[in-house]
This record gives sequence, structure tokens and C-alpha cells, in this order.
Amino acid sequence: MSDVYDAFTRTRVMRAVKSKNTKPEITLRRLVHRLGYRYRLHGRHLPGTPDLVFTNRRKVICVHGCFWHGHSCARGRRQPKANGDYWRAKIARNVARDAANRAALDALGWSVLEVWECELPDTPAMQRTICAFLNC
Repeated sequence: MSDVYDAFTRTRVMRAVKSKNTKPEITLRRLVHRLGYRYRLHGRHLPGTPDLVFTNRRKVICVHGCFWHGHSCARGRRQPKANGDYWRAKIARNVARDAANRAALDALGWSVLEVWECELPDTPAMQRTICAFLNC
């Protein structure tokens, strides 16, 4: 199946995909802030540049988009119709990179919570998860 966009338009659309300050990340940041926690953003000194860093607690939270990081939900299992081989390989590399970053953080003594985009709409459950992780 061919792409619905020409090459120039597709390039522009893909460049607009952000890696920082995404909607799921901002949603989680607001929730964590409402719970009374303060954090650092995008810890560049840590493997994988985690989204939220709680330095005194030695804990980090990583927010993952379901499609981009190969989650097992419906959105994460969706297969691209155009250039499928490229996208499957790219997502597999993302999953491998995430696992390596998590292992490196574990080795440095940091606790990691991975939050998936599909989990964010259930606010009460997400609050419980965050509180359990950060020891409310």
C-alpha cells in the first residue's frame, strides 16, 4: 500500500513527532505535581534520559507511547501498512534500547517505573501506582 502523503509531507509530519513534552508526559507531570511531588525533567546524566527524576528517592518515571515502544495494548500491536519492515525493526530497536536503559538504571541503583500512554486515562489507578512507587 502506498503512503497517503508525498515524501515532503511525510517528512514534515514525522519531524513533528516530539520526544519531550509530549501530551502523555505532560498529563503524568500534572498528576504527579498534584500529588505533591517535585521532580527534575529529562535527567541527561542518567541512561535513557528518564522523563521524571526524583533524585533524593533515586527513582525515575519513564513515559512511553504505546506504538513507539511496542506495548502489548491494541495501539501498540498495530502494524503500519506502509514500509512495515522498517517500522517493525525501528520499534524492536526502541524496545531493546528501553530494556538496556532500564538495566543500566537498575545497575546504578535507581528504581524505574514505566508508564504507558494507554494507562494514563485511568487517573485513580495511575495515582495508586505512583503513590505505591514513590511510597506515599
